[in-house]
Amino acid sequence: MSDPIIFPSTTPVVGLPLLIAGQAQKEFYVNQALCLLDALHPHAVKASQSAPPTSAGDSDCYRVTGPATGAWAGREDCIALMIAGAWHFIAPVQGMALFDHAADYLLVFRSEWKRAQAPAQPAGGTVVDIEARAAIGALIQALRTVGVLAAAAP
Repeated sequence: MSDPIIFPSTTPVVGLPLLIAGQAQKEFYVNQALCLLDALHPHAVKASQSAPPTSAGDSDCYRVTGPATGAWAGREDCIALMIAGAWHFIAPVQGMALFDHAADYLLVFRSEWKRAQAPAQPAGGTVVDIEARAAIGALIQALRTVGVLAAAAP
């Protein structure tokens, strides 16, 4: 007979709570996991800010920026999610992407939250080809920053 499988208490990627045999109040853990999935599924936050909003409803989701204050102190870079009147925090993982509705742009986590910067538009001049190449190069780098394009080959 093989050894029994021992499961951790949470999932490895997002940290969803797992049920354990003989666990009391299983509905609490299942409901918490479903609320987390419901909030994370759209891959979006209302805004990126350093302090909790004065009023937040269930499933409201924010990206915590630094220096975090109040109930979010020490939770920089996490995603703050309101569940049943309390803040729940999800640590980002490499490659996680989300859309910030307030700022109207996509963020990608690569050791820190990053967004693609718009390159400068060519402004004309005597040598348009040089400006066009610079703009294309900046666009390529911006797309690499958020993971749309792979890094340059070595």
